[in-house]
Amino acid sequence: MNPFPNHSEVLVSALSKKEVEQRLEKVTLDVNFLDYEQRLQKGFQFNGKVEKESFRLSLAINKPDSFLPLILGKIEATPKGCILFLRYRLFPSSTFFLGFWTVVTLGLAVVFGLVSQNPVYAGISLLAAIGNYYFAWSYFKRKIKISQEIFHEMLNLDRKD
Repeated sequence: MNPFPNHSEVLVSALSKKEVEQRLEKVTLDVNFLDYEQRLQKGFQFNGKVEKESFRLSLAINKPDSFLPLILGKIEATPKGCILFLRYRLFPSSTFFLGFWTVVTLGLAVVFGLVSQNPVYAGISLLAAIGNYYFAWSYFKRKIKISQEIFHEMLNLDRKD
């Protein structure tokens, strides 16, 4: 079990694998973050890469968001459409900092509780660790819902586009 915020889902679509890939490419920009002009392009809902059988996306945003989910997807063709396997997880840097601060605050709780014999500070440190972790999970889940809505809407577009 992964201790960091994550979520997975399986979507079944009547669209062919090629149609899903084309729709993903329409709403996804493979952005070079060093190119300022390219970052200002509008009309794309996701940043990332769409490859032959997989994709790696995140919501296109205007301001930094540490708890934005990274969507890792795999597309498999079926006789009547395709199956999409989606995994939502934190970006590696966000995972690192969440883990780092969890270890630091739990370490402080141990130091204050066992070494300094100060249960008040140990309790505060423990509450900070739990609060930080709870905040990360709840905010991540909220961002997943936004990503899912956009992703599901993209799959249900009218066929005339």
